Parts: sequence; structure tokens; C-alpha cells
Amino acid sequence: MLTSLQNPLVKQLRKLHSAKERRDQGVFLIEGTHLLQEACRVKYPLETVCCTPEWQSRNPIIWQQANQQAQRGEIVSEEVLQAIATTVNPDGVVATAHRSLDRIQVPYNGLTLALENVQDPGNVGTIIRTATAASASGLWLSANSVDIYNPKVLRATAGQWFRLPIAVSADLKTTVRECQQAGMQVIATQADAPLTYWEVDWQRPSVILLGNEGAGLSAELVAQSDLCVRIPQNAEVESLNVAIAAALMLYEAQRQKMFSTAQ
Repeated sequence: MLTSLQNPLVKQLRKLHSAKERRDQGVFLIEGTHLLQEACRVKYPLETVCCTPEWQSRNPIIWQQANQQAQRGEIVSEEVLQAIATTVNPDGVVATAHRSLDRIQVPYNGLTLALENVQDPGNVGTIIRTATAASASGLWLSANSVDIYNPKVLRATAGQWFRLPIAVSADLKTTVRECQQAGMQVIATQADAPLTYWEVDWQRPSVILLGNEGAGLSAELVAQSDLCVRIPQNAEVESLNVAIAAALMLYEAQRQKMFSTAQ
């Protein structure tokens, strides 16, 4: 059992709290039973799994599955687990895996989202969770948005991070243009847009553009869009949370699809 905070593996895993180290090492943290269970369910390739003896005794099946997918499994002390985890009260297990989204292909069809400079990990995680629930095809994230491997992003997805095709775009304007060339309509959100989001034909292959929590979408992406839509709201309210805005449009698209199928 690993008990020393000076152990080389422990030192390496503690560095993964930093986005720079996650990039440099090409590895990220998977924290908690639920996320690990989802990673095992989709057979996501793991590198290392660390758990306390108590967690192992409570979760023998998950431990066995994780060890079959991982290159290394270690039993660690509570103190070591606490040092490795980014949460205040970890539930007893932390794993690592290789970054793989660079190889993910988001399809140029169906309903996708493109996020520009969205910084809050909770918002991004919630959008991923909602997009999966609403049967979206995938999600693009601009390179200047929050690190998609941020532990807070993963936790906010409630495991859906492993199920939705997600890719980081080096140039979101180019990505949007490629979507248009593939026949997708690009829909931007603006507070003063002439159309409401329920006036859109969401049965067409579509990309929803969503911008920074404070600044919104850049003028360049707005100009590049095919349609601008607004979400009607009380004039005294300045704006909606970006994850809420995403949910409204995703579920309007699903409503239209269900209504069309029922006819």
C-alpha cells in the first residue's frame, strides 16, 4: 500500500491538478466512483487506478473492471488519496487516463454545439450532460475555453463526458465554415435577434453557437452564422446562464423531432 506523499507516482498525480501539467503529461484525472464506473462502462483506456482499502472492499466489481482496463492499480492510504484528489472529500478512488479528444471526430450532421471562450467548468460540464440527454451529435469547444479535462468539467457532466463526441477546435471559425459546407445551418444566440429560438426549423442539421458568459459571441462568429435567435425573457433580466440557454434550444429541437415523428 502506498502511504508516502513523496512517492514518485503520488507526486506525478498531484501535478495533474494543473491544466499545464495535464497537457504536458498527456494525462488527466478521473475522480470518484461514478465517473470511474462510466469510464469502465464505455471501456475508456485507463492508465492508473488508486483507491483506499475501504473503497476496494465496498466496490470489488468496479475495482476488478478498472484494473482490467488500467496499466497499473495501487491501494493507497486515505492521506495519499486526499493528496491526489482535487475534491475536499474524495470518495476513495482516483484514476488517470490518456487525453484522447484530439482524435475524436464530431460529425457534421445532426445537432451539435460550438462553444466560444466559455470559461466556467460547471457550465461546460452541464452543457455536455444536457447535450447527451437531448441526443445531440457532439460538441466543439474553442481552444480558449476552459480545459475540457478540468476535473470540475468531468464531475459536472455526471459521467456523460465519456459518451458525447467532444473536440477542441484550434480555429472555431474554420470549424463553423466546415459545418456550413457540409450542409449544416449555424445558429447564433443574440439578445436582440429578430427570431425566437422556437421559430427555427431544428429538423435541419444544425450547429448552436454559444459564447462567453460575460461577453457573449464574438462579432466574427455572429456574422458567420446563418441565423440569429433570441430567447425571450423579462426586460429586467440581463442574460440567461449559457447552460440554460443551451438546454432550451436542445430541447426545442428534440420537441420538434418528436412532434414530427408522431405525425
